[in-house]
Parts: sequence; C-alpha cells; structure tokens
Amino acid sequence: MNAPAHNAPGFAGVTYQDALARALDLVPRLRERAPRAEEERVMLPETLADLHRTGLLRVLQPKRWGGMELDYVAYVDFSEMTARGCASTGWNVGNLLIHHWMLALYDERAQQEVWGENPEALIASGIAYPQGSGKRVPGGISLSGRWNFSSGVNVADWNMLACIVRDGDKVVDHRMCLLHKSEYEVVDDWHVLGMRSTGSMTVVAKDVFVPEHRALCMYDARGGDGFPGAKTNPNPVYRVPLSALGAHGIGGSAVGNAQAALDLTIESVQKRSTSYQTLKMRDIQTIQVRVGAAGARIDAARQLLRQNCIEAMEIARANVIADAPTKLRFKRDLAYAAQLATEAVDILHAMAGANGIYDSYPIQRIFRDAHALAGHFSFSTDAQFSAWGLAALGGDIANPTL
Repeated sequence: MNAPAHNAPGFAGVTYQDALARALDLVPRLRERAPRAEEERVMLPETLADLHRTGLLRVLQPKRWGGMELDYVAYVDFSEMTARGCASTGWNVGNLLIHHWMLALYDERAQQEVWGENPEALIASGIAYPQGSGKRVPGGISLSGRWNFSSGVNVADWNMLACIVRDGDKVVDHRMCLLHKSEYEVVDDWHVLGMRSTGSMTVVAKDVFVPEHRALCMYDARGGDGFPGAKTNPNPVYRVPLSALGAHGIGGSAVGNAQAALDLTIESVQKRSTSYQTLKMRDIQTIQVRVGAAGARIDAARQLLRQNCIEAMEIARANVIADAPTKLRFKRDLAYAAQLATEAVDILHAMAGANGIYDSYPIQRIFRDAHALAGHFSFSTDAQFSAWGLAALGGDIANPTL
C-alpha cells in the first residue's frame, strides 16, 4: 500500500553521511540554547523547528512515509550527535525517532491515522508496563494508568502507552497502546535535578478505548517479521527486537553527553594555568591521565552500542530471531556503556575541583544530566548484569516481551 500525498517535506533521498553532517551542524546551536532550554524545562520551539527541517527525527521512519529508513545504528548515532550539544535534546531525539520506528510495526491502519494526517507527527511514550492496566473489550483494549517520564510529551501529538492486560488475576498480554493527545492528560510535574529540558512529564488515561489496530502486542516485537506492519514495511531494520535494543539510542545520548564533557574540558584545559603554581594544566600528568581515561571510556561505550546495533541488523537481515542470551547481552552492554559514560563525566568533573560547583562551569550541567539520565532502568548494571548472568548460568528467564 502506498502512502498518501501530503505537504510535509520528504527525506527518503538523504544519505546517512548527509544526515550526520546536519546533526553535527546543529551541535553549536544546541549547546548555546541548552541553559535557556533547561530553564524552560522543555524542548525549545527553535530546536524543534531545526529537527523538523533537517529530518533528524525521521531517520528510522519508512521511506514510503517520507522518512530516511536508515539502518538501526542511526538510533545511536543521531541521539549521540545531538546530545553533544544538549543531553536533553539528544534524549528526546532518541525517543521521538524510535517511536517512528515503532509505528512502522503497527497495523497499517494505525500508520495511516498518524502519518496519513501528518508524517511529521511526534509520538511520546510511557514504557513501564505495570503503570498501565488494560482490559479486553469488543474491538480492542480499555486502558487506564499513570505513566511518568513521558519525554517530549509536551510537543507530541500521540503517545505509546504500555500496559499489562489481565483476565482476572492472570496476565494474558503486554500491549503498547497508541493514543491521540486528546485522549490523555499531561501532568506538569517535571521539576528535577537534571535532564530538565526533556519535558518528561506524567501522562494519565482513564478508561480509554483503544482499537485493536492501535494496540501493538509486544510479543510480536521480539524480532523477526511477525509484526502487523511487516507486509508494508519489509526492511530488516524493523525486525530488530524492541526489548533488547529499544533503549540503545538513549544510551547514545549518555555517550554524547560525555563526549561534550570531554570536548569542553579539553578546550578549557588548553587555555588554563593552575591558580597557585601558574603551571599550564595541559602539562600536568594527572590531568593528562584523567583526560585519557575519560576518552577511553567514551570510545568504548560508543563502540559497544554501535556494534550491538550492527550485529542486530545482521541477525535481522538473516530473518532469524536472536536467542534470549544474545538479547540479554545487548541489554547488559547498554547498561555497561551508560556506566562508562557516567564514569567519564565524573572523572572530568572532578578535575575542576571547587570550580565545578559553579553554574558557569562548562560541564556542571553535563554532570547533573549524566547522573539524572543514569537512573533509567535500562542503565541499571545490577538488573542487566544479573539477567545476563542468570542466562549464562543456565537459569530460567521469565520475561514475556524478550
């Protein structure tokens, strides 16, 4: 089925390198806007306009809807690049672009409802299944719940809200329900330590009817071509397992944030002398060691995330489904990459000494953002290391969406 004609710009002919150059070009502007965006607690209108103009939110959207339909590693690369300018922007880029990818998994009717009206429409999410309660009703799901951390919800036209469906006390399904913004309430409770301009507010829905075609079964998103949108979106990129790699892009934003800390630290160190000894800081060996240690962590984290996505694409091209230990390894690597990125920022921030507490210090906000984003469950080394370790030791893995 062909996509309908529309007035929004198309990006199907944009190459990977051209798109990456567009992202790199935005970094200085994002960095300049970051303090004001943090104060506003949302993505600024001019930043959103830039992202629409460059097509950077549509790198994983199907070409037939005007997207670039790039390989899955784009999820990491474009989140990381934009986070070099502003971690919150990189985080929102990762979330908003992966939701275009996710919509390609849905029934064609859902794609038509969203993209047929506006292929640039933005979609937020609430991903914690226990926060949503679904009940089967004729023709679909009745959904209620309260989902926090819905990043970018203030600029989104739609929301993908996770729920557990029960029959009595028995869990019978896990769904991701697609709701229009007229069907839920946004609670402005985003007053936080870091990542302030993500606008990750709380969403509330009460007894909303969600038609079957807008309630994607998560068991169909575990890899392979069993998802409803497979006939119209056959590219292997859409066969990548969601639960295993669905957070790698926001991991990329952690790496981009750390890279920004490294870039700004190097720039600062090259200009500075010590306060009491008038030595050039760049000539102090301990400074050199710390810069090297941070750089190694950042490069290792980036390579882990990118290699996971490249391997997942190879598996998808073979049209097979990765086994549970492989999926858990991807999740383990993501958590470790996020830990490495956080460690890199900590190493660099510690170099500042007392100067690091000032708002004016170049990486003070980056330090707060690093620790704020590190709280995401996908980045928990305790949880993800334990899950992979259990699989490696031959234990029973109880995760229906894996």
